[in-house]
Amino acid sequence: MEKFVAIIMAIFAAPLLIGGAYLLSLGGSPYYLIAGVIILTTAFLLFKKHWSAYGLYALFIVATMAWALWESGFYWWALAPRVGFPLIFGLLMLLPWVSNKMRGPKTHVAANVAATNNVKKSPLYYWGLLVSVAVGALLSFGSLANNATDKLGELDLTAANDDEQNVSSDETSANLGDPLSNGQQTPDGEWSAYGRTDYGQRYSPLDKINTDNVKDLELAWQIQTGDVKGPNDVGETTYQATPLKIGNGLYLCTPHNWVLALDADSGETLWKFDPQVEENLQRQHQTCRGVSYYAGQATSPVQVQKIAGNTFENASKQCDAKIFIPTSDAKLYALDPNTGQRCQDFGDDGALGLMHNMPFNQAGYYYSTSPPVIAGDTIIVAGAVNDNYDVNSPSGVIRAYDVNTGELLWNWDSGDPDNTAPFDVNDPTQTYKTSSPNSWSVATADEELGLAYFPMGNRTPDQLGNYRNAAEEKYATSVVALDIETGEARWVQQFVHHDLWDMDTPAQPTLLDLDTADGVQPALVVPTKQGDVYVLNRATGEPIVPIKERPAPQGYLIAGEHAAPTQPYSGLSFEPEPLTEKDMWGASLVDQMMCRIEFNKLNYDGRYTPPSTNGSLVYPGNFGTFNWGGIAVDPENGVMFGMPTYLAFTSKLIPRDTLGDAETNKGEQGVNANEGADYAVELGPFLSPLGVPCQQPPWGTIAGADLATGDIAYQRKNGTVQDLSPIPIKLELGVPGIGGPIITKGGVAFLSAATENNFRAYDLKNGDVLWNVRIPAGGQATPMTYLNSKGEQMVVLVAGGHGSVGTTIGDYVLAYKLSDQDK
Repeated sequence: MEKFVAIIMAIFAAPLLIGGAYLLSLGGSPYYLIAGVIILTTAFLLFKKHWSAYGLYALFIVATMAWALWESGFYWWALAPRVGFPLIFGLLMLLPWVSNKMRGPKTHVAANVAATNNVKKSPLYYWGLLVSVAVGALLSFGSLANNATDKLGELDLTAANDDEQNVSSDETSANLGDPLSNGQQTPDGEWSAYGRTDYGQRYSPLDKINTDNVKDLELAWQIQTGDVKGPNDVGETTYQATPLKIGNGLYLCTPHNWVLALDADSGETLWKFDPQVEENLQRQHQTCRGVSYYAGQATSPVQVQKIAGNTFENASKQCDAKIFIPTSDAKLYALDPNTGQRCQDFGDDGALGLMHNMPFNQAGYYYSTSPPVIAGDTIIVAGAVNDNYDVNSPSGVIRAYDVNTGELLWNWDSGDPDNTAPFDVNDPTQTYKTSSPNSWSVATADEELGLAYFPMGNRTPDQLGNYRNAAEEKYATSVVALDIETGEARWVQQFVHHDLWDMDTPAQPTLLDLDTADGVQPALVVPTKQGDVYVLNRATGEPIVPIKERPAPQGYLIAGEHAAPTQPYSGLSFEPEPLTEKDMWGASLVDQMMCRIEFNKLNYDGRYTPPSTNGSLVYPGNFGTFNWGGIAVDPENGVMFGMPTYLAFTSKLIPRDTLGDAETNKGEQGVNANEGADYAVELGPFLSPLGVPCQQPPWGTIAGADLATGDIAYQRKNGTVQDLSPIPIKLELGVPGIGGPIITKGGVAFLSAATENNFRAYDLKNGDVLWNVRIPAGGQATPMTYLNSKGEQMVVLVAGGHGSVGTTIGDYVLAYKLSDQDK
């Protein structure tokens, strides 16, 4: 037995010796080399049955504990990889089948004890190792009781009503939402736009489900849509849809752009519109986040009819109200909400092609994944352009069309922002700007101010800045306010200067009237991939929470490139601390050491380290601290709830002449060709050899903050690794995710999103988990809530997984309500 333990220890020591020497040569920690030497020496002495192995290893345990506590503090998930295997080897050495084989100088215990037990007498070394292992284990497991990462606190949710605050209803109109096109507000029990209203708050005034009874939510119904990921679909085929609730129907889209109208009481499919979008592996995404609703002029409620078959094949009809669906083959359809038939007067028999006037027309390079914004009788459509596939790609132009006819009203192209007069859609000589920055996420609108707000992305190639003109530099990675009537830019606030990192503004801006120290202000709140949450005056673009600039890294640039000398940051930020070698993580000393090696090989000077041919570390990574899931806002209390996520990425520029036969253009991650450029780019998460993040957890959190002051009330790790680990253990490390939250007046926030097949309800006040259920697939969509015909509050989540995140794929729509005894 002692020889077997010695051999195992020697095998473990070998990579520590080799890797530790390499790490030291890179300027890294000497511990791993020293550990390899000591463990190998201990293995040799153990093989030779020398008691001195125990004395040497006891000293090693003591030194390892001191080093681990110095590096990581009293934090279990940082201590465990450092001391786990050393303590396990110590325990193996203490087994009687090993210790009884040792020889050498011995200390003696009481003679009567020895006589009674008739065993070999154990030396002081044995007891020394026993004590060191016991103390090490006690300290390690004791750290489980220490919440080393969470910030605990409470939001103030005691806002008085408008009368008590002497605030007029006009001043707080943004707490409800713009009127629909028929002049009515969205009823409390409905959800008429992606963020419930065009203000994008994701806030429901319903309070039948509250912090006291949310624990009693039960599954009311579930359906499967039938639209599932196929063998020839792109990797990122994902369910990200948030349903709308209008009249008696729920409206949602699926990854292949089906539109389903469901009975809001039972979930029964009433009609299905399948535009039969063809597969195309050149798309980076196969997804749909939602549909848009135009109420028309009618005042009677929508009554969805039961229609068999695919309504795409049915004859078109005249429509007043409309449901709009953008598709991944770059079309926009207008549908009758009652029957699912195409609206004959819109575009070409209900369909509008979005590739008109594009400078380049590669199939699969341009499409909309987010629902358009509707303001009055105008529908404003933006779209996504594939990242880093080709220098010569379609434009990121934003276009407004007449909601009834499809006539082009204006076009705003960030590459030519002053020319907003509508192009002639039949004139191929009129073309938008090549590859100009696009807006792929969800927009919002304030009809009273006459402004629509678009989160802006970057120009492709994302990591190469020498293709951009001055206008593109101004509007990239920003939020821009466009005049709804003319398309002219009223103001812009940029969040990254000369973006070299794919830090697109990913989330829908949220509008509310915010009670500040300077009085009530019309506010816009938008989170970023970097973790900053910007709070701006939506009329002027001026900051409400201060914005400052700080110096940014300037090294590692390729020839002809430059980096902005300073970059902005917000007074409200969930930005993580810069990474150090101590932050590297792994399941054991070996893979942790390998992460340290890679960390020291990469270029890294903190946030905004430029991409390089050597490879640079990007942290926060372009997965984002926040992504399209964004935040939810309680407008009555002026607070937000969100899911900050922390994953480092790597970014490497590959000279064209060294690219060789590398496989390219398989999605946003991996190697993308940048056809026409001097460099391809390789992007991906910074992972250990075991496929887990190289930086220590938590990787995912939930948080609440006061928007007027910028104070973060709480931030807590979120989610377990039960669906990430080969062994389904509910270890709460805090896991990453993508998707969004909602808030209700009942003081509850709902969120799935994490890379764990769970759906949770949280106490908005402090982040406590109040309800937690397993779901059959990944919940990478934003939920919603409404009232059914019986007046019961329902909570609905689409659960279909996320292709590139790796959660369970499915096609479920899940609806929950309070159990009968709690109504």
